[in-house]
Amino acid sequence: MSTDIRIKKGLTINLVGEAEKITSKAVQSNIYAINLDDFHGITPKMLLKEGAEVKAGEPLFYNKNVEDMLFVSPVSGELVEIVRGARRRILTLKILADKQQEFHISKTVDLDHADADTVRHLLLKSGCWPFIKQRPYDVVANPDATPKAIFISGYNTAPLAADVDYVLNGKEAELQAAITALGKLTPGKIHIGVGNTATSPLASIKGTTLHKVSGPHPAGLVGTHINKIDPINKGETVWTLAPQDLVVIGEFLLTGKFNAERIVALVGSSVKSPQYYTTKIGAEISTFLYASGVKEDKFRLINGDVLTGAKTTPEGNLGFYNNTVTAIPEGDDYEFFGWNKPVFNKISSTRALTFSWLNKNKKYDLDTNTNGEHRAFVVTGRYEEVFPLDIYPLQLLKACMVKDLDEMEQLGMYEVAPEDFALTEFICISKQPHQQIIREGLDLMLQEIG
Repeated sequence: MSTDIRIKKGLTINLVGEAEKITSKAVQSNIYAINLDDFHGITPKMLLKEGAEVKAGEPLFYNKNVEDMLFVSPVSGELVEIVRGARRRILTLKILADKQQEFHISKTVDLDHADADTVRHLLLKSGCWPFIKQRPYDVVANPDATPKAIFISGYNTAPLAADVDYVLNGKEAELQAAITALGKLTPGKIHIGVGNTATSPLASIKGTTLHKVSGPHPAGLVGTHINKIDPINKGETVWTLAPQDLVVIGEFLLTGKFNAERIVALVGSSVKSPQYYTTKIGAEISTFLYASGVKEDKFRLINGDVLTGAKTTPEGNLGFYNNTVTAIPEGDDYEFFGWNKPVFNKISSTRALTFSWLNKNKKYDLDTNTNGEHRAFVVTGRYEEVFPLDIYPLQLLKACMVKDLDEMEQLGMYEVAPEDFALTEFICISKQPHQQIIREGLDLMLQEIG
């Protein structure tokens, strides 16, 4: 069964620097790092001390609130540093990798005959559970909750994002194993959105409801699919997963090994040869960045895509959920009277002195300049033009800023995540940090209601 999702509201951002479909193996990183900021709302309790030897897939820490939820090492080696912040809060775990990797092997089960409790216990103990996120609140899923449905987006419309069909090619067995296991954890459906059913490896997976998705960004966001297929009401929960994370889960279920390998797209106009690299979660970005080369000394390196990623450095490490690394020019220069002359080299959702609407297929070499300063919200109605969810974006943002929980509930806060507001933040003439506002609002709801 296939159900089409056609999105009309949105904005396609065509940028220079798309990855060529060539995959190279990245140099093995010396240091792999697990950044605790990737696991929002998790309070870690360490199982190992500095200097401990660890195998790939062996537990490093557990979730204080759900002790069965383990977080494991992506590689074998020595836990050389536990970086702490204020009040001894754990920030980062650094592992010096062995030259020859060793895996912690777990016992596998017969997925066709395993029950929900067996699958849940296996995913929690294996370190695969953190790949499952939930809405509301956009945090690691609560294993005690029963989701009404599971959503997976196999169609990424973000600027310069990795081609999902390309990176999943040949991984059908792992995908099927993961879907079979996840299907036992929900009484509802597993919804998968794809861009092209003829080429997507996800289209042949059994036990799913397939949706062909089309339209501008954010057509590929899982939040858009949830809103159009099965919106979340108060008291309901849905789970979401990324396609490449399904591969890690599936390989573990088939082999008993937690293999943190993934294919990363190195993209952006500052990269000389944008392409794909095979690396591992937590690897140093420099291990594949300089293999492709950079064009200039001053560039912004982003751990993720340009809309939702975080600023990093070549010495930084690949995020737990990321499969894209972007390098674009640093926007530290300003045009004299730039606000008062026709603009041909920038993207805009308006037609006021801008001409990007004349050639929708043109690719742009944009930098990080915000072209303006932070100011109070200006009501223009532009957010609604690029926001396809049946939600009032400006009103929800304002409710979050004034911490009005009742208003946030009524306006649909339960089904959104910060990434759903990345595009409204991009076009915001007030330069407001929409994603940060939504994240703080979700944290408040989780604290007061969840």
